[in-house]
Amino acid sequence: MMSSLSRVIPESSAPKTRMVVFWLGIFLLFIVLPFIFNQVLPSETFPENWNIGLREPIDAFEDWVIDNRRHHPVFLYFFNPLSDAIDASVKALESFFIWLPWLVVVVTSFALAYRASGWGLAIFCALGMVFMGLVGLWKESMQTLALMAVSVLLSLIIGIPLGIASGLSKRFESFLRPVLDIMQTMPAFVYLIPVVLFFGIARVPSVIATLIYALPPAIRYTSLGIKQVSQASLEAARSFGSTPRQMLFKIRLPLALPAVMAGVNQTIMMAFGIVVIAALIGAGGLGRNVMQALQRQQVGKGLEAGLAIALMAIILDRISYGFSKRKIYHPRASRRFWFITLGVVVTLLIIHISYPLNPFPDWRINISKPVDNLVRWSRDNLYQIGDLPIGTGPFGDFLIIYILKPITAFFHDFLPWPLFILGIAFLVTMTTDWRLGFFAGISFFVVGLLGMWEVTMITLTQVIVGTLITVILALILGIWSARRDLVRKILEPILDMLQTIPSFIYLIPVVMLFNVGIVPGIIASVLYALPPGIRMISLGIRQVSPEAIEAAKAFGSTPRQLLYKVQLPLALPSIMLGINQIIMMTLAMAIIAGLVGGGGLGLEAVNGLAKSQTGRGMEAGIAIVLLAMVLDRMTQSWAKGPSGR
Repeated sequence: MMSSLSRVIPESSAPKTRMVVFWLGIFLLFIVLPFIFNQVLPSETFPENWNIGLREPIDAFEDWVIDNRRHHPVFLYFFNPLSDAIDASVKALESFFIWLPWLVVVVTSFALAYRASGWGLAIFCALGMVFMGLVGLWKESMQTLALMAVSVLLSLIIGIPLGIASGLSKRFESFLRPVLDIMQTMPAFVYLIPVVLFFGIARVPSVIATLIYALPPAIRYTSLGIKQVSQASLEAARSFGSTPRQMLFKIRLPLALPAVMAGVNQTIMMAFGIVVIAALIGAGGLGRNVMQALQRQQVGKGLEAGLAIALMAIILDRISYGFSKRKIYHPRASRRFWFITLGVVVTLLIIHISYPLNPFPDWRINISKPVDNLVRWSRDNLYQIGDLPIGTGPFGDFLIIYILKPITAFFHDFLPWPLFILGIAFLVTMTTDWRLGFFAGISFFVVGLLGMWEVTMITLTQVIVGTLITVILALILGIWSARRDLVRKILEPILDMLQTIPSFIYLIPVVMLFNVGIVPGIIASVLYALPPGIRMISLGIRQVSPEAIEAAKAFGSTPRQLLYKVQLPLALPSIMLGINQIIMMTLAMAIIAGLVGGGGLGLEAVNGLAKSQTGRGMEAGIAIVLLAMVLDRMTQSWAKGPSGR
C-alpha cells in the first residue's frame, strides 16, 4: 500500500514527511474533526436555503421553448428544419428496412461479414439476424438499425472532417481536446436531458444525442491516423509536386484508413450504447421493448429484446472491426464476389416487387416462457439456498447492511459537508496537484448549491462499492490471465462479448436474480466495468520488461515475490488506468440503474426525463458531470504517475 501510494503522491524533497502529512490530514479531516464537530453541532447536510434554484429558470425556459417552438425564428429556420430533415431520413430508412424481404437483409449481412472476416463470422451474422425474426422482433430490429444508421452516418460526416482538421492543425487539436474530454467523460444518460429541451421526444432527439455521444471517437481516431502518416511518404509526395489537396486524398487518407475504420467501429459501438437508452424519450425499436419489460418485470420478454440488441451490437462491431483489420484481397476476386452478391439481392428484390414477401415468415421460437419459469425458480430457490446463509437474498442483504448503509451513514450522518469538501480537496491535492484539488472542492460545493448533495452522496457510495468489488475481481482475474495463457484464451471471448453488449442490457439478468433496488445496479456496474479492468491489469503485467523479470529471478525471487515486488509495481500505471476506466463505467451504470430503483442521481435524471421536469434533470445532469470530471481527472492523474504531472 505504501509503495503504491508513493507512486500516486507527487515526488518531493521529503517523501516520507509528505506521506506522514497525507495520512495525518486524512485522519484529522475524516475521523477526528467530524467527531469533534458532531459533539458541538448536530450533523446536518448541505443547507437547503443555499440552493441557487437553477431548476426554476430552466423550467421557465422550457415553458418559453414550448410556447415559441412554432413561430420563433430560431426554431422556424434552424431547429424545426433540422428536426424535420432528420425525422424524414429516419422514417424513410426505417420504412425501407421494414419493406425489405428478410432474405435480402440476411444475405447482405452475410456478404459483409464474409468480406470482413470470413465464413465463421458470416454464418454467425446470418444466424443472428434470423434470430431477431424468430423471436418476433424483426420490425423493432429494423427500426433500431435505421436509427443507428442515420446517427452513425451523421457522426462520421461531422467527425471525420473535424478529425482531419485536428490532425493537420495543432492549434485546432488543442482547442478540440478539452471539448472531447468533457464529451467522453459524461455518462450517456446526461446527453438526453438538454437535447429533449430543444427537440422534444421520439426519434430526432435520440439521433442528436447519439450523434453528440458518438462523435469523439470518430474525431480522435481520424486525427490519430492523419498524424501517424509517415513523413517519408509525405516528403516523397511533395517531391513529385503534389498539392495539399492531392496529398490529403491520395496519401494521408489512404494511409490513415485503418485508424479511420477503427474510429468507425468505436463510433458504432458508442452510438449503440445510447440508441437503446434513448427508448426513455420515445425512440422506439428494441430499446422500447427492453424498457417495457423492465417496467413490467417481464424478464423473458426483456431477455429476448436484450439478446436481439446484443446480437445486433456484436454483428455491427465484428463487421466494422473486420473491415478495419481486413487484408487487401485480389481486386478481381472482390469484384466477382460483390457482383454475385448484387445479383442475388436484385433477384430477391424483383421477386419481392412482383410477389410481395413478408418481412419475416411466421416462424417463432418462444424463450420468454422458459426464462420466466427460470426466474420464478431462481427467486424460489436461489434467494436462500436451504438453511445456509448463501444466495442472492443474503448476498444482497450483506451488501446493504454491512457495506452500503455504513458508507452512506458515514457520508450522511457522520461527516459534515464542510469537512467532506475540505477532505476531498486535500486528498486530491496531495495525490495530484492543488489546481485539481481546488476544482474538486468547488465541484462538490456547486453540487450542494444545486440541491443535489444527498443524492450525489448516494451515487458516490454506489460508485465506491461497485469500484471496490470490480477492482478486487479484476486484480484476481487479471493477474491469473497474465500468468496463465489458457486462462487468457478462455477469458478473451467472454470479455469481448461483455464489452460489446450495451450497458442497458446488463440490468435484465441482475433484475432477474436480485429484483429491483440498489443491489442490482451495483451488480450490473460490476459486470459492465469488469472487462476493461481485467484487460488493463493483464496487459500491464504482461508488458513488464523480460529483463526486470530475469533479474529478479537471478536474485532468487519466488513467484510470489516476483508478482508483488516486480510485476505489480512496474504495471501500476496500466493498473491505475484500468481503475480509471472501472470508475467511469461504474458511474455510468450507477446512473442507468436509476431505472431499476437504484436511487441517487440516476433516479433524479430518470424522473426529470419521464416527468418532463427539465430543470430537475439538468440539475442532476450537472451534478453527474461534475462528479464524473472529478473522478476522471483524479484517476487519470494517478495513472500518469509523478512524471506525468
